[in-house]
Amino acid sequence: MAIFGRKRRGEPDRPSGRHAAPEVDELEDDEFEDRLGPAGTDGPYDIADVEEDEIPRIDLGSVQVPVPDGSQVQVEMDPDSGGVRAVHVVTEQGQVTVSAYAAPRSGGLWKDVGNELATQLRADGAQVQTGDGEWGLELSAIVGEVALRFIGVDGPRWMLRGVIAGPQSQAARAPDVLREIVRHTIVKRGGDPMPVRTPLTITLPPAVAEHIAEQQQAQQ
Repeated sequence: MAIFGRKRRGEPDRPSGRHAAPEVDELEDDEFEDRLGPAGTDGPYDIADVEEDEIPRIDLGSVQVPVPDGSQVQVEMDPDSGGVRAVHVVTEQGQVTVSAYAAPRSGGLWKDVGNELATQLRADGAQVQTGDGEWGLELSAIVGEVALRFIGVDGPRWMLRGVIAGPQSQAARAPDVLREIVRHTIVKRGGDPMPVRTPLTITLPPAVAEHIAEQQQAQQ
């Protein structure tokens, strides 16, 4: 199921733990091997490797997330800090959320995170199944009336996690929608070292940030 057109290539401008002693990703010059998963996998992309295309995306700073035709973008704010908690792409099949995290150069973070997530979901009473997908481990879960699908991808010093949450009636189509959005996402990790599992910062496009600020002022 393809929800985006085929791409044409060029080069874009580049934008500039849980323990007492958290693991910090290493800064080295040699290239990350198998950075985009199994051979033949096309995307998601590191900003250093991506080529220009005509896919519409919302630029959230650390990630550029595709916005399919007919979908809507929703911004979830943190009421305590006033910052952005998450940005969701709402499709007919469900709400998609894509997040990026700092990861070790050795890769393999998603397998650990995915297994921990499956354990936590089961502890919370969810029905959970695991399987192998295009990039490795995938999780599906049923929580009440909601069907969830989780996908993760290990990249060069980052891990990308995508989830779609929607009605069980759309559970058969939802994974393909999530995979297409993950496949065409661009990650901008930055060069600074940071603890492994640190969420990469989300920033909003100026027009969106201005609109939200106006709404908040009107509510006050």
